[in-house]
Amino acid sequence: MGYSERNIWSQLIASVVGTAVYLSLVLPQLGSTPVDEIDWVWPMVWVIVGAIALSIVVSIVWGIVAGAVDPEEEHRADQRDREIEWFGDRVGQSLLALGGLGGLVLAMVEADWFWIGNAIYLGFFLSASLSGIARLVAYRRGFQ
Repeated sequence: MGYSERNIWSQLIASVVGTAVYLSLVLPQLGSTPVDEIDWVWPMVWVIVGAIALSIVVSIVWGIVAGAVDPEEEHRADQRDREIEWFGDRVGQSLLALGGLGGLVLAMVEADWFWIGNAIYLGFFLSASLSGIARLVAYRRGFQ
């Protein structure tokens, strides 16, 4: 597994863990608290910061271990890596646009900020996840 592929795995792991933590903090409040009183902003901020930090830590630790196992491994991106990155970005863009559009529509109908913020967050999460999965599939199976 190359450097770029390890980073994709690190980002996917951090994204899924972060979203699971966020949902475990916010979903229980939905049943007992009015939506406009749900504490969601700071949990979302801290989960995003934590997921970024987790992704960096996992990538560094995994890189150190992989470097110890195979010191000859190349750490620079080649043309195939750049094409796979471009491909993944293109695939993920659709869900990012849908999340933004969903947030915009919710703002137009004057929905609570909770729903607007979470629609946009969902768009980012789904975009990152789909983009990462598309990249991993491209690494494993090619672009057919």
